[in-house]
Amino acid sequence: MELPTIAAPGVGERADAAADAACHLYDTVAPWGPGAPGGWSRTAAEDAAEAIETTAYALASAAPGAEVVLAPVHAALADLRRRLGLAPAELLTGDGLPTIPRTVGNPRRTRWVRALTAPSPRQPPSGTTS
Repeated sequence: MELPTIAAPGVGERADAAADAACHLYDTVAPWGPGAPGGWSRTAAEDAAEAIETTAYALASAAPGAEVVLAPVHAALADLRRRLGLAPAELLTGDGLPTIPRTVGNPRRTRWVRALTAPSPRQPPSGTTS
């Protein structure tokens, strides 16, 4: 199967932004080396793993059978989560595929319970008098 040269609206831009973000992340953590203090935190590692998992789910729709090809990615990330002491993402079947297909369009938006708060009142610029 050959992919079209033009993606659906927003797909190319978001994929490009994800690739740029991954490059910036690598450039940020590469100098620290594995296990060095000041590199990865638990939350940062969980967020990065989630980004890879979610990208793999999105990329699975690129072609028929792509989810089977990407199954080792999910298995590897599950192993990495165990090694880092992170919570598992989702249960996998014997085939390495998620047991339940994703029903949430964007899991990142629903992962954390967010409390809505009123905006802070506007403050005049410092150095001015009212």
